[in-house]
Amino acid sequence: MSTPESSFCTTQVRAQFEQGALLVDVREPADVAALAFDAPEVINLSLSELAQRWQELPKNRELVTVCFNGDQSQQAAEFLQAQGLTNVHPMRGGILLWMQKGYPVLGKRHTTLEK
Repeated sequence: MSTPESSFCTTQVRAQFEQGALLVDVREPADVAALAFDAPEVINLSLSELAQRWQELPKNRELVTVCFNGDQSQQAAEFLQAQGLTNVHPMRGGILLWMQKGYPVLGKRHTTLEK
């Protein structure tokens, strides 16, 4: 199971890009279309589809699950770890904290938890 110690902060995630990490955005496609991470590599695999499609994720790369505020990314990471993937970490704070830190996004910027 993922613990707070095994989750990444936004700064750690940015550093992981240089080492080949892949962001797995577990929000619904409509949410991603409205507001997305502007990062080197991001795949959208919604939490609602994760149980059916998790095998599509690369097994040989660091995976960082991300969402709007961090809750769904924690659930997704725990699910993937239960499937035997050991290179999975949730990102704390989601895209909301990402934006608050001033990191780039595509789409409308939010400053509160209201979608």
